[in-house]
Amino acid sequence: MAEKVYIFDTTLRDGEQVPGCKLNTKEKLELALKLESLGVDILEAGFPISSPGDFESVEQIAKAITNATVCGLSRAVQKDIEVAAQALKYAKRPRIHTGIGTSDFHIKSKFNATREEILERAVQAVKWARNFTDDVEFYAEDAGRTNNEYLARVIEAVIAAGATVVNIPDTTGYCLPHQYGEKIAFLKNNVSNIDKAIISCHCHNDLGLATANSISGVINGARQIECTVNGLGERAGNTSLEEVVMVIKQHKDLGYYTNIQSQLLNPMSRDVSDTMRMPVQPNKAIVGANAFSHSSGIHQDGFLKDAQTYEIINPEEVGADGSKIVLTARSGRSALAHRLQKLGYQFNRNDIDILYQSFLQVADRKKEVEEADLHQLASTYKAVPATT
Repeated sequence: MAEKVYIFDTTLRDGEQVPGCKLNTKEKLELALKLESLGVDILEAGFPISSPGDFESVEQIAKAITNATVCGLSRAVQKDIEVAAQALKYAKRPRIHTGIGTSDFHIKSKFNATREEILERAVQAVKWARNFTDDVEFYAEDAGRTNNEYLARVIEAVIAAGATVVNIPDTTGYCLPHQYGEKIAFLKNNVSNIDKAIISCHCHNDLGLATANSISGVINGARQIECTVNGLGERAGNTSLEEVVMVIKQHKDLGYYTNIQSQLLNPMSRDVSDTMRMPVQPNKAIVGANAFSHSSGIHQDGFLKDAQTYEIINPEEVGADGSKIVLTARSGRSALAHRLQKLGYQFNRNDIDILYQSFLQVADRKKEVEEADLHQLASTYKAVPATT
């Protein structure tokens, strides 16, 4: 039996922290409803104490969402937690997400505290949050660089205090996949009450490893992934929702599943990109404009013979427009014949051989040979009288 991996979407909180991606309440609410339709299990709506606007956004989302858990972020500060609870009071399934930094970098430089003091603050924060809801998630910020033995002590203590989810963030994106996986495994094996909480992965992409680290975390015992649409987030971004979902879906042998409706991934990506005014890089996995485009002649020939030669995902499965044969100077005769046939022209192999030379002349002048160029090539060729 496959095990469920919960998808915790933080596009509206961590994703919105990208410079230029600030959303108003109306925009947040519209995206929240679409994220719920996408199938996310937990929707982190914002950081209520950060501003009156964010408080209102969390409150409105809490009122509107019917199936997903609505989560509000807070620091390990009583006022933060009280304000988060107030913003979430209309939620059908509220969750308070509270926590504190646990690495020595944070303990010494950020808090000027000791490990024991941080442990006490962590436990107190969870207890405060439990006064308002039974669903409390604790984050150990910079867990990726936290000593494993100390991290295990903190996690055991906060679960005993009532935490139902424990978030193990690789806040700086520093961990290698095997290191992050080993950290999750260490907690599974050394925290006596770990069976009373879900372990969550929250990985950043500073070294381009967020997706790999999250999957490694799941393989080693985590059952929640915190992620954003298009991988938006602080600095180099967060774990990409569409990537982890499709890794899990494609690798069924791993034995996991999510509730995400994969055919909505591309439409969701476009909605987030348009609303946040943040373009998606063309070569972005799953949702980039070139994710299902083929321009190399060798690739095009193989793809046209059998799509699975170069595509492991059917574009329709993720709501993409379809595969594209893009004609460039690197394209071959098979691609040219295919595109001409799509335009309604019927040429034999000899015709294509002759047309191909003219095609290359055009392709060497342009980045991409377009339909108008193909019509011109075809009509010019047909206009030449036969010499034999």
